[in-house]
Amino acid sequence: NEKLTIGAYIKRNDFRDVIISNKIKVIEDLKDEVVIGSNSRRRELQLKKINQNITFVNIRGNIDTRIKKLEEGKLDGIILAAAGIKSLNLNNKISVTFETEVVLPAVGQGVIAVQCKKNDYVVKNFLKKINDQETELCARAERKMLQVLGGDCKTAVGGLAVIKNNNLKLKAQLFSDSGSNSFEYELAGRDTEAINIGKVVGEKLLSLAGTEFKKK
Repeated sequence: NEKLTIGAYIKRNDFRDVIISNKIKVIEDLKDEVVIGSNSRRRELQLKKINQNITFVNIRGNIDTRIKKLEEGKLDGIILAAAGIKSLNLNNKISVTFETEVVLPAVGQGVIAVQCKKNDYVVKNFLKKINDQETELCARAERKMLQVLGGDCKTAVGGLAVIKNNNLKLKAQLFSDSGSNSFEYELAGRDTEAINIGKVVGEKLLSLAGTEFKKK
């Protein structure tokens, strides 16, 4: 909506991906016969890099619905965002937490953005007070990278920006359209250059992928 803008970014929650399962307690438990519930092509391709023979079942619905399907015994585990699980106080159900070196999260994962009307200056000034600048810069870098790729919610791409000592590092992973190849790139710079870092990373991924990825 052209009349809306993001007025604030709330301090980022846990950006990692997790597995909920009674059988899978460590990454090594992701064996050939394992059946995982997911609705993310990115997650599926990332787990296939751990074990090519994992079987995936597409599941939809809210977190409670997905957990119910797991408890019905049709699945060995489900993979979800840690932030959603923790927001519902279901931390005790998490059996495996993936570090970002293994499973790079989706762009903006764990970020809550507050929208408001562009011309509502009273609300915009109020939201400035709750804005977390570090989260904003990271989100802007990640979103710019995705924009350059022409990506959408179905694009198999991961991206994570982190800031340390005013330096922003953006790491990204793009899978080919076939899913058989992945392309990684990482770039660091001053946090004030967040959007430009995102632009350069997106352009580099497109260059690395070449004809193996079709820009939407």
